[in-house]
Amino acid sequence: MELSRRRMLTTTGLAVAASAAAPTPAQAKPLRGRMKLTDAADYAVAKLRAVAPRVTAFPVGTKFEKWTYSQNGDWVGGFWLGLLWLAWLHSGDPQFRTLAEAAAAKLAPRRTDTSTHDVGFLFTPSWITGYRLTGDPKWRDGAIDAADSLIQRYNPRGKFIRAWGALTSSTDAGRTIMDTIMNLDLLVFATQQTGDLKYQDIAIAHARTQQTYFPRPDGSTPHVFDFDPDTGAPIGPGTVQGYSPASCWSRGQAWGVYGFTMLSRRTGDTTFLATARKLADFALAALSPDHIPVWDYLAPQAPNDVKDASAGAIMACGLLDLATATGEQHYHEAGTAILDALAGTCLTTRSARAEAIVARCTRNRPAEDGVEISLPYADYYLLEGLTRLLRPADANRVLGF
Repeated sequence: MELSRRRMLTTTGLAVAASAAAPTPAQAKPLRGRMKLTDAADYAVAKLRAVAPRVTAFPVGTKFEKWTYSQNGDWVGGFWLGLLWLAWLHSGDPQFRTLAEAAAAKLAPRRTDTSTHDVGFLFTPSWITGYRLTGDPKWRDGAIDAADSLIQRYNPRGKFIRAWGALTSSTDAGRTIMDTIMNLDLLVFATQQTGDLKYQDIAIAHARTQQTYFPRPDGSTPHVFDFDPDTGAPIGPGTVQGYSPASCWSRGQAWGVYGFTMLSRRTGDTTFLATARKLADFALAALSPDHIPVWDYLAPQAPNDVKDASAGAIMACGLLDLATATGEQHYHEAGTAILDALAGTCLTTRSARAEAIVARCTRNRPAEDGVEISLPYADYYLLEGLTRLLRPADANRVLGF
């Protein structure tokens, strides 16, 4: 893509750039009854202030409450940057912006990575947020580079974005996963900034495929769906991180609620909103009274099984967005209840050792990989959800609304 085209701004982009300025500390008083959530936001910022200056790579999960790291960001590096940007927004502390920019530079080589769909996770909460908060075009241009990488994974025969595997490998060539719905916002951003519809067209085509093949009649979803990569013909559901192809991995369900809602808000397509509502209604009916999702809603021991607080944080954000999109207050109340539960039972406040903000997360239960640990995306979505509730105008800046 030519440099001149990358620097084109749509009306939305011009408005964002013109209004971008360094954030200042919150002036608004906490909402009544929200002191616990305000305290949770303060705790998150204080924890980051203590831990972030000594972090030199990308946190991927904890071991004995201490972060373990990836040098290239794995698939989660963008959430660490997003946390730093949100902490800057909440506190006005310039240290957080300095740390975010240094981490962004370290993530930069991944913008040309065509080996995974996760470039959306890598660059949306990081470089796109950086652009929206500062107006610096280098963040926008890097995100468009990442979008160019992502669309190379689109299979036009099956109309889906391949999740995993190098483009030269036949392994998993027909596999797409629930998580992919969250990577589509990167493509919509690229269309907004360049005026080139190819990015958004691919996002919509992929979302329609997920909408067709993932939701079951009751609103539950599998983690995986496979297609014949040569013909595009559907093969059937599967799983990697869920209990079985017939179960409902809670984090995948949360990705779906958030992703379909966001895409509907970006494009105006109400069918995506209907899908988001269907997925949300299933998840809320399956949610246990403590409001912390079990790792898989349909595992045999659910709801009395291992928890995944990260699924709760993601779903809370999706539900708050769904409430905005539909005007239905019960989604707002449900999202708030989940954040209240996370703040009340899942923060690391009682541990002097802990480096993360949120505990009780589960990465991959079937592989016994990271069961009830801390994960960077739980920390990110908790602070995003708190920002949505406590500072909605600032949340709209971050999210581009």
